[in-house]
Amino acid sequence: MGLFERYLTVWVGLAILAGILLGSLAADVFAFIASLEYANVNFVMAILIWLMIYPMMVQIDFSSIKNVGKQTKGLALTLVINWLIKPFSMALLGWLFFKGLFADWVDPQTANEYIAGMILLGVAPCTAMVFVWSQLTKGDANYTLVQVSINDVIMIFAFAPIAGFLLGATDIHVPWTTLLVSVLLYVLIPLIAGAITRNSLDKANDHSRLDGFLSKMKPWSIIGLIATVVLLFGFQSDTILSNPQAIVLIAIPLLIQTYGIFAVAYWLALKFKLPHNEAAPASLIGTSNFFELAVAVAISLFGLHSGAALATVVGVLVEVPVMLSLVWFANRTRHWFA
Repeated sequence: MGLFERYLTVWVGLAILAGILLGSLAADVFAFIASLEYANVNFVMAILIWLMIYPMMVQIDFSSIKNVGKQTKGLALTLVINWLIKPFSMALLGWLFFKGLFADWVDPQTANEYIAGMILLGVAPCTAMVFVWSQLTKGDANYTLVQVSINDVIMIFAFAPIAGFLLGATDIHVPWTTLLVSVLLYVLIPLIAGAITRNSLDKANDHSRLDGFLSKMKPWSIIGLIATVVLLFGFQSDTILSNPQAIVLIAIPLLIQTYGIFAVAYWLALKFKLPHNEAAPASLIGTSNFFELAVAVAISLFGLHSGAALATVVGVLVEVPVMLSLVWFANRTRHWFA
């Protein structure tokens, strides 16, 4: 785990402060950047998000799917958590907190946008960072690769229908055309581009050229993430300065969701009698989020200044320290498993 990944929350926190400061001092610049859009897609944000997503997609080896039959219990657990439990529990928590417990502190329109951002996080299981979490828990690398590859394929077909259903179920208008275009732009196209790039660089299957390419892309991916956070909080600076408790309110249900999903997945892994090197990555992939995709879709659906975009970025802020605490717990409880 590199310096950037280890202290991701610190960098995101500094980017948040920089964004809020710059947004209040250079509002005209941020307004100009926000105007560079077409069909609800901001060109600057699209480029930055592609810088984040594309290298992740290059890491995925879809030829590993042929091994799907070797670890069926773990894969079944992953699929149940990611697609049958997590999206719906996230929507339920969002509704309970922002339509119930926090209703007096948040206006109805903003509450709907916060719920929407949470839903988009819940429907996007982790793609890249799960490789880090798996490595830190001594997870089975082949199993981790298979589960990520399968989830990415499912995401192409399941993300839009589940997100659309849950957004509609919580009385949020669903612009289906924009949602489908977002999946095409931020899932399918980068997935295909990543597969083509991997195939062309790794024909010898020795990973030497591939590793060199990913090493060169990593700084750009980091720049994309930090710049995205700076811009998002710059666009939201006025709202945050006048209502700083918004970040805390969003973080509370996200923390409950994260620890709750891990508890369910880890308990099921024990009941399924999975070995620890499958149980840990199977539980962690459902707990972590593909926040790059969630941010991109939130911006496309609701706009750069929306509460939905803010909610997805708060997801970035809380994820790494929470996931590291779960990695610690998984390592301390290794003896629970065969």
